[in-house]
Amino acid sequence: MKVLITGAGGQLGLDLVDAFADHDTVGLTRTQLDVTDEAAVAEAVASLRPVLVVNAAAGTDVDGCEADPDGAHRANALAPWWLARACERSGATLVTFSTDYVFDGIAPAGPEGTPRGYVEHDPVAPLSVYGRSKAAGEQLVRETLREHHIVRTAWVSGARGRNFVRTMLRLADEGGPVRVVDDQTGSPTTTRDLAAAVRRLAVSGRYGTVHLVNEGTASWFGVATAVFELAGRAVDLAPQPSSAVRRPAPRPAWSVLDTTHARVTGAGPLPHWREGLERLLDELGARDTGSR
Repeated sequence: MKVLITGAGGQLGLDLVDAFADHDTVGLTRTQLDVTDEAAVAEAVASLRPVLVVNAAAGTDVDGCEADPDGAHRANALAPWWLARACERSGATLVTFSTDYVFDGIAPAGPEGTPRGYVEHDPVAPLSVYGRSKAAGEQLVRETLREHHIVRTAWVSGARGRNFVRTMLRLADEGGPVRVVDDQTGSPTTTRDLAAAVRRLAVSGRYGTVHLVNEGTASWFGVATAVFELAGRAVDLAPQPSSAVRRPAPRPAWSVLDTTHARVTGAGPLPHWREGLERLLDELGARDTGSR
């Protein structure tokens, strides 16, 4: 199968290239294909003629999006639209990624009033420019191409690129105190596990929107605690509220994505987030051998 992966130089894109390595796969980095250039996208899809396009290119600087809403719209709304239009003309399937930030962070009420994860058909209500641009991209793809997979994911970390896990390890090396917010709860996800699930999903023929995250939930403080524990690092770690960190873009307090649809249809389940973290630390060579 001919596969085109855009954003192939990012942490998810690199793992997607690995996941599809046994196919006829072309991975294009941002410098090789600017997905915000409609003409370039149309030419790339027309000339390469992929059966599947996996779009891992995105504007993921959440605070930067607040300062540049037009740029966020180009990267997160127009770019998936250009790809969907090109796929519609060539007969290709498109996988593109969205985010927990399309929701407002107010936990939906589950049985007996307990919080539940967001499901695919919950109404979106983004708080930030980033979230609004991703929600717009979702809708443009839905309106343009039947053969699409919109994958919502959250709290992603991989062995390559900048992410929370690698930041925690760097802070441990620096030796100072580490303060992490404990009032945001989500679905921590590793790019290796996500890429493997996308491979399963992409050939399923079950088009639409799906939540793909590692099982289990945690706060950012809980993830940091696990990183230092599994890495065998003694760190002056303490929790802090989100209000102590001033950022241009608001963060959802509740970012838990329900994975029932993925599990029942066979795209999931992904392993528990702590298992994924253990493998990620192994890949980084950062896991304490005593924790094995």
